[in-house]
Amino acid sequence: MLKQRIYIAEDDGGIRELIRCTLESFGFDAFEFPDGEALLNQIQREGTVPDLVILDIMMPVKDGLETLKELREHGLTARVPVILVTAKDAEIDKVRGLDLGADDYITKPFGILELSSRVKAVLRRSGRPQEGPEVLRAGDLRLDTGRVEVRQGEREVELTNKEFKLLALLMKNAGIALPREEILNRVWGYDYIGETRTLDMHIRSLRQKLGDTAENPKYIKTVRSVGYKFIAE
Repeated sequence: MLKQRIYIAEDDGGIRELIRCTLESFGFDAFEFPDGEALLNQIQREGTVPDLVILDIMMPVKDGLETLKELREHGLTARVPVILVTAKDAEIDKVRGLDLGADDYITKPFGILELSSRVKAVLRRSGRPQEGPEVLRAGDLRLDTGRVEVRQGEREVELTNKEFKLLALLMKNAGIALPREEILNRVWGYDYIGETRTLDMHIRSLRQKLGDTAENPKYIKTVRSVGYKFIAE
């Protein structure tokens, strides 16, 4: 059985080596890079994508957020799971990273058990779902989980990984008011319970891309004091 490959971009050599050794002790193939540019160059040279990427936010040459943005903008790496590492405990860093498509974050200093737990959780959440591909429809909206594609009429709607998962969850539960905590848990994982600002920002972005509004919703309705629901036709 092939080991899962994890790329680590971290400018501190000691921390980088610690992360690599920790991951290898848990059965992963881990590879170190001193900055985001070196990591991106390696992916370009290989033409293959690792199973997961760990990015330090504060790095020279190309920092973690810049690297994450480039990963998400290219088809080859658009959906590779990414964990951000930061020495800052500021909410803005977490929100910016999540908005760019990060799957999780971890704040320094961290323990090896916490690191391995988060890595395993992200890999588990990003894996192929147990159920087969589905095609969900609502009016002119069509979501294909197998092709990871959303179309509105003849137009393809470009969504981030989290936006796609969010829309799929809402459409699968059309007509049901889903609590914010449940949505966060099922799309982002248990680590994000309580961070409702992240969910609200993704809902706002999703509405904009679908031409929807909170005041006159066609697809997504806000349920006061509860969460959101997809409007069943």
